[in-house]
This record gives sequence, C-alpha cells and structure tokens, in this order.
Amino acid sequence: MQNSLRPNIRAMAGYTPGEQPRDGAFVKLNTNENPYPPSPRVLDALREAITAERLRKYPDPMGTAFRQVAGRVLGIDPESILIGNGSDDILTIITRAFVPEGGLIVSPTPSYILYQSLAEIQGARFQTVPYTADWQLPTPWPVRTANLSFVANPNSPSGTIIDSTSLERLAEEIAGPLVVDEAYVDFADSHCLGLARRNAIVTRSLSKSAALAGIRFGYAVADPAVVRELVKVKDSYNCDALSLAAAAAAVEDQDYLRSTRARIIATRGRLAESLQKLGFDVTPSQANFVWARRSDRPVKPLYEELKRRMILVRYMNYAGHGDGLRVTVGTDAEIDRFLDELGRLL
Repeated sequence: MQNSLRPNIRAMAGYTPGEQPRDGAFVKLNTNENPYPPSPRVLDALREAITAERLRKYPDPMGTAFRQVAGRVLGIDPESILIGNGSDDILTIITRAFVPEGGLIVSPTPSYILYQSLAEIQGARFQTVPYTADWQLPTPWPVRTANLSFVANPNSPSGTIIDSTSLERLAEEIAGPLVVDEAYVDFADSHCLGLARRNAIVTRSLSKSAALAGIRFGYAVADPAVVRELVKVKDSYNCDALSLAAAAAAVEDQDYLRSTRARIIATRGRLAESLQKLGFDVTPSQANFVWARRSDRPVKPLYEELKRRMILVRYMNYAGHGDGLRVTVGTDAEIDRFLDELGRLL
C-alpha cells in the first residue's frame, strides 16, 4: 500500500507539533498555550450547547453566529470571515485553493515550519527569504511570482512584528496573495486587518489569546468574493457546534481578553529581563513567548536538563541563526520555577 502513496508524501518529513505530555506534573512552556482559563462566558456557552438536540444535528457550516459577533467586535463585514478548525485548517484551505501542483510558496525564514509542510503536501515548491538582521523584510522583495506568500506576524520563533505599511507594500508587489498569519496578534501593538482587501488574507487563531487551544478554532479575513471561493474548498462542516459556541463567546468577551493579555504582557517583560540577566540574547517579543539564544554555548543541553526537571520549553535550531529556546509566557509561578531551575543549571 505504501508504494501507492504520492511520491511527495513519502518524501516529506511532515510537521512535528510541540510535545504534549499526558503527565500533568510538567510545567508546560513549549506550545504557546495561554496559562489562564478561557472566559467564563465560554464555559457558559459550552454548557448551553451540550444538548441532545444540538449534538445530534450538523453544525452551521458557515458559522453564522460567530461571523456576526466577530464582525461587530472587529468592525468588519461578517461576509469577509471564513471559519476553520484552528488557523492551521485555514492555512490548508488557502493553500489548496491558490497553489497548483508544481506551484511556488514563499515565506521569510526562520518562521513557522508548517508552511513548508503545506507546500510539500500540495506538491509545490517552497522557497525561503531570510529576514534582515533586525527581523524585517528585505527590500526589494526578491520573489514576486509566488502563487502564495506567508508572513507570520508576529513571527515565530522571534516574536517580532512587521509594520502594516511594509506588508501593504509587499502585497502590492507580489503576484499571488499575501497571507498575514496573525496567530499571536492579540499580544502585539498593531494588526493588519486593514490589508484584507488588498491582495492579502489575514488569518487568526483563538488558541492563544482566548485560551481555546483545546477547542480548535481559527478564522480568516479576506475580501468577501475570495471567501466565497474558499468556502468551496473547506470541509462541509469543519467546525463543530461546541467550537462555534465557544468561539463566539470568547470573541464577544473583550474585557476578559484585555485582562489576561495585560497579565501575559507584564510577565513577558519580566521573563525577557531575567533571561538577559542570565546571559541570554533575547529578541524583543510581541507574542506570548520569547526567543532566547546564547552566543557562548549550545542550549540543547539546557533544554534536555529542564525536561528532566519536568519543565518543557521548545528547542529550535535554524541554519544561520543557531539554536535557541522558545519559552511560552506562563503564570508568574511557572516562570519563577523555570527561571529558578535555569539559574541552577547555569
């Protein structure tokens, strides 16, 4: 049977998600989950949604209630919103719609490694463009003929952000659509929703800021005419009744979002300052994580020893950038334990 697989599927390594241990004793700072619970309104909405009537019927395929709430909160046309089973589902839908076999996807590097997997699944080519030394886009942009270009903003693993003017200029220069992946935007100082009608698609996730990683819900914002075409590609019922109810409640409770956001940003600043005092080079972050490297030693042994001490962070190694630790902003107590153990190791 394996011989019948498409050659590009056999050849690819596949995306490796962050480790999800079943032992609850770990301090988990490796997959950028929100350390605080979701809005109480989400739990209320889920309790209301768990009825025999709701569960026996198919969910709304378009997520109408969520689109109306999100449109009102964000000040956009609900018809410009596409729902997805997490933002990764949205990225997959967009890739399937725009990129032919043998086509080209381009992204800055280092960045979210799923983009390469999406290209490989599609049987497309994947080309990277290095960020500048200060984590900005090179000008002029060297590849203008791609079928699709991805820019994570804020970026992972760096946590850095590109201003909307630079991204608008890029969207005007390139042939295919620009996808601005705003999975972490709620922790940043600015956003790019205004680009969604200018050869750009903006994607977002509720996994991080809304503390709904276990629900799996994301969405895209694009010209309504583009959304109508993308609907043809998505699975008929790609979001279930529970995720739709939770997502609408989470987006509506902006006061709760602002409260948890402020706590995470405050802890992020303390984490970055403490890592710098321990000798790490820390890139200024606008996400819910920090990227820490050292010029004097590899950090993989630190990652491995922290894991032995029941603390998980994400180890990453990028050509030309060396290795580093991407550390999720946890609760103050979790960060205190991480810093204490790391200090002992150093």
